[in-house]
Amino acid sequence: MSVKKLKVNADNEGRRIDNYLLSIYKSVPKSKIYKIIRKGEVRVNSSRIKAHYKLCINDLIRIPPNLDTSETINKIIEKKDIKNHISDILYEDANYLILNKNKGISVHGGTKHFVGLIDIVRKKFGENIDLCHRLDKDTTGCIVFAKNKKSVKHFNETLKNQNITKTYNAILVGNLKKNIKIDTPIYKEDPLKIKNSLSKFKIIKNLKNCTFVEVQIYSGRTHQIRLHASSINHPVLFDDKYGDNIFNKSLTNITTKKIALHSKSIIFKDISSNKIEIYADLPQSFKIMIDELE
Repeated sequence: MSVKKLKVNADNEGRRIDNYLLSIYKSVPKSKIYKIIRKGEVRVNSSRIKAHYKLCINDLIRIPPNLDTSETINKIIEKKDIKNHISDILYEDANYLILNKNKGISVHGGTKHFVGLIDIVRKKFGENIDLCHRLDKDTTGCIVFAKNKKSVKHFNETLKNQNITKTYNAILVGNLKKNIKIDTPIYKEDPLKIKNSLSKFKIIKNLKNCTFVEVQIYSGRTHQIRLHASSINHPVLFDDKYGDNIFNKSLTNITTKKIALHSKSIIFKDISSNKIEIYADLPQSFKIMIDELE
C-alpha cells in the first residue's frame, strides 16, 4: 500500500487530529491510531504532531501505508447490544443524541474491549455519529453524541469556553465536613500545558464513613472529578486508579463494587442558542449502594 494524503476541509477545521482519524478509520483500534501518531508516522504539512493537534483548513495529512483497515477484525454487534445500551434515549434532535449510559461499557473500543458504545450507536444511527465527550467504563448517566461535524465542533468549542454545565453524583470515601470548591489545575497530557479546572462538591447526605455528593464541573478535563476528590483525601468510592483500595476492600457488604460516579445532568446551548437541559436518574445499583452504606 502507498502513502495517502488527506486535505482538511472547512467541516473538519478545529478538530483534534486523533478524533479526526478515529472518525475516518472507525474499524482501526484506538491504540493503533495513537501509536502511529506517537511514532511520527502521521504528519501534518510534513511535520510531526501530537494527538491534541488542532487541524487547520487545507492542512495536508500524511497517512502511513500500514494503516490498513483490512487487517482489523470486524466488530460483531448483536441486537442485544443495541437493546442493552441504546434503550434509554434521554434526548434526540437533528443534531444531537443524548443517552443514559450503562456501567460496564467503554465509550471507545480497544484491544480488551473491542466493541465500544460509539460502535453500537453508529450501528443504530449511522456512521456519521461522533462522540462529543467521554465517560469512563463504569460511569453511568448523560453522554452526548453529535449527528454531524458542525454540531460536534460547536459542542467542543462550547466545552472549551466552559459554557457547558455538567453535574455528577458521587460517593466519596470519608465524611466531607463542608461543601468545597477545588480549582487544582489538571495537566495530565503535558506538564507544560496546565489546564484550569473547577469542581464544586456539595454534600447531599452523610453515610457510614462515606459522603453522597453532587459535583458540578464546567470543563472536560480527563478524570477531573476523580483527581480532585483524591487530592482532598476523599476519593470516589471504588475508584481503582485514584481511590483508597484498602477501604474499598473492607466493604464486604456492598453488592456492586463499581466506581460510584454518575453523570446526573448536562446543560448547554446548541448552534441556534436553544438551551438543552437533560437529566438522568440514578441507576438502581447506585441507589442500592447508598442504602447499604446507611
